[in-house]
Amino acid sequence: MIDTHCHLDYLDDPASARGELGLTGMVCIGAGPEHARKAVALAEQFPDVWATVGLHPTSTEDDSPDARTDLEALALHPRVVGIGESGLDDYWDETRRGPQLSAFEWQLDLAGRVGKPLVIHVRDKAGQDSAHRGVMDVLAAGPDVPVILHCFSGHSSLLAFGLERGAYFGFAGNTTYKNAREIQEAARVVPLDRLLLETDAPFLAPVPRRGKPNRPGYVRHTLDFVAGLRGMDPAELERVTDGNARRIYRLPGA
Repeated sequence: MIDTHCHLDYLDDPASARGELGLTGMVCIGAGPEHARKAVALAEQFPDVWATVGLHPTSTEDDSPDARTDLEALALHPRVVGIGESGLDDYWDETRRGPQLSAFEWQLDLAGRVGKPLVIHVRDKAGQDSAHRGVMDVLAAGPDVPVILHCFSGHSSLLAFGLERGAYFGFAGNTTYKNAREIQEAARVVPLDRLLLETDAPFLAPVPRRGKPNRPGYVRHTLDFVAGLRGMDPAELERVTDGNARRIYRLPGA
């Protein structure tokens, strides 16, 4: 099974995740210049690891002309399969919207130039949706590149917008939480050919591992849960979602 979004370089022993619970592949997300370099290094070291490179919206203090030059060079690496994670995040009190927008728009343009999908992070405070609306505004005005809405929140307008735009939707361990009704409903209705499964490890560990550090292999718990939501055999859902991952990221076997 493929974990389509993890922070493998955050683990104390990245090699220990290989093959865990039948894991066959991982996409390690570069959430800033340093993490991007580490993600590429892991992808060079392990044949079952691929990387993305980008600038996370909560790390815009790392944005600079030099950082962008470095990331643009890394984006051309043959083991790099996507750009990001990028996007907008209004969860914190001191949201730096201007720098976030600048970094997001630049990465959307970069994804178009290198021909790789853009991985999008979007997060709001409870009861608010300014970041979700902002992401839709940027995507509507930007180039029509493939996008992955990582750790999808279930936001109904972004769901409709993403479906119209051809986006892929990543569902993480928080899908399994009992209060995640909007996420679960989205996981039921997203067309099978747009559905991805991920961990966001070491964050958002799924039930029954909730409260502990997440690991890439735990994507199988989310697989089993989503299969139950959709009334599917887990093996069939694994086949479909792995195929989707290979297609959007252009992995071997696509």
